[in-house]
Amino acid sequence: MALTDPIADYLTRIRNAQQAGHRIVEIPASRMKKSITEILYDQGYILKYKFDDNEGKQGIIKIALKYDTAKKPVIRKLGRISKPGLRKFSGANDIPRIINGLGIAIVSTSKGVMTDKQARAENVGGELVCYVY
Repeated sequence: MALTDPIADYLTRIRNAQQAGHRIVEIPASRMKKSITEILYDQGYILKYKFDDNEGKQGIIKIALKYDTAKKPVIRKLGRISKPGLRKFSGANDIPRIINGLGIAIVSTSKGVMTDKQARAENVGGELVCYVY
């Protein structure tokens, strides 16, 4: 089955797994999804991750989700900004701040996938992929 928006599917799988209280979620891999997973780990939104390239045609990403002491998910909200039908691009100075800098926006730039803060620091713009807080 061909997906029209694999990044939205990635975000939806994480959102659904958290609402169901799962500890681990498995997602079909791609380079973009691996980059987003690494950013989520570096920013402290997920506990662990593992890239399993031996399973399936393209490999699988296994993500251990993170919960606080009250068993509420650490990721309060995550959503897609740029969609296949309407791409959203932004210059380095115009990248939005998510909740006044408390959340992150993930940006796909010419220098790779990075957070909004890194993109501003390196003075590069790009496609606004998603936001997380």
